[in-house]
Amino acid sequence: MKRTTLLLSTAAALALCSPAQAEGLKGWYVGIEAGANWVDDTDHQMLGTQITPHTHFINFDYDAGWAFLATVGYGVTENWRVELEAGYRKNDGDRLEFSPTESSSITTLTTPGGELKEFSLMANVLYEHPLSEKLSLSLGAGLGFDHADFEDKLWGSDESWNFAYQGIVGLNYAVGERSQVFLRYRYFVVPDPEFTFEGPDGHFCCQGFDNIQKHTATIGFRYFFLPPPVVVPPDNPPLPPDTKQFIIFFGYNKCNITAEADRVLSEAASTAKSTGSASLKIVGHTDTSGSAAYNQRLSDCRANATKNNLIDKGIGENQISASGRGESELMVQTADGVKEPQNRRSTIDLE
Repeated sequence: MKRTTLLLSTAAALALCSPAQAEGLKGWYVGIEAGANWVDDTDHQMLGTQITPHTHFINFDYDAGWAFLATVGYGVTENWRVELEAGYRKNDGDRLEFSPTESSSITTLTTPGGELKEFSLMANVLYEHPLSEKLSLSLGAGLGFDHADFEDKLWGSDESWNFAYQGIVGLNYAVGERSQVFLRYRYFVVPDPEFTFEGPDGHFCCQGFDNIQKHTATIGFRYFFLPPPVVVPPDNPPLPPDTKQFIIFFGYNKCNITAEADRVLSEAASTAKSTGSASLKIVGHTDTSGSAAYNQRLSDCRANATKNNLIDKGIGENQISASGRGESELMVQTADGVKEPQNRRSTIDLE
């Protein structure tokens, strides 16, 4: 429990101290994940039988097991997400310790085969904090139900539904415009579950458990179903008849001049020289992915890269003005957080 508290505290400190540079994805998504599952030792009590009343105090130890989980969720904002989670976990029993009373000596038995299989259905709320352009930290909690199928071949088996809750810490890494890979840790608790089953030789037994506490570590993949961009004609005023415009495009989060962009700038420089253009106006733009402050800096970088390329092609520096507009003037109108290639551009107006 101390290790879990330390992990959650460290993750919270990272979320508060790390600089935010990118925004999360919004809209519907699905995810799958798999990994290892550990169950803390469980204390429980055997009460009476149909033949001879008795009590046994029992501690059950589990081997490390495995877990598989699937999620369907919705990004409400760039930082907040809600999701439904279905999970399956399985752990084999390792050994059984029991005694007639809590204070008497303990007898240890190796179980002839036992296991704990659980299906869970949880509703989670998560906060996603960006750590860099592609990396983010998730903190969350969930409530729901756990169906446990407990089998102990010394005493019997039973299954039951119980209330459950969990805490979640995760690291997410963007591998595409719509997808993430992630690592997740869950501290999962089923408080005071109850099992009733028929033991050996027809003895009817009631078994009361302490909390079942589990630690689940997984790796997974998440895919967002982003809506297609709404194409709206730009509302920029028409250019004067004696003005010619050139447009170049940039890679995601880049401000370097590509080979294709260099070809367009060569044409712009040649046209400016042949027509005797007195000035060239350069404006850099970005899409809506990332914060407004970050996009303003990126658009300035694109405008300056365009200006330096034209100077190298023989255009006088005093003829060129360059500025960035961030994400304020989109060529393709989109929602916030959308990585639209046509909005990552610089325009060059010959006047």
